[in-house]
Amino acid sequence: MASFLSNILSLFSGSGKSAEPSAPAAEPVEHNGCMIYPAPIREGSQFRLAGRIEKDMGGEVLVRTFVRADMFTSMDDAVEYTIKKAQQIIDQNGPSLFADGEKSRSA
Repeated sequence: MASFLSNILSLFSGSGKSAEPSAPAAEPVEHNGCMIYPAPIREGSQFRLAGRIEKDMGGEVLVRTFVRADMFTSMDDAVEYTIKKAQQIIDQNGPSLFADGEKSRSA
């Protein structure tokens, strides 16, 4: 009985289980010599656009992570737009994205 009441209360408070189960990480995508790893962040019943861009520079993998304000109601949409945003970051920054040689930082 308590579980039933808890489920009803969670419908109104938004603290219950989200409508969509967690999905496994999306497959990486190659773009201009970089690997894009979509990693949307679940926030309640929505997904925040997030991911990382990796590039092998002389045997050392450099990583740039990014998180944006964009929210989506489905994991598939979040993954799709994460890939588009990562491609835009790569195209706009070009070689300067990894020019500092830092192993890891935010893009």
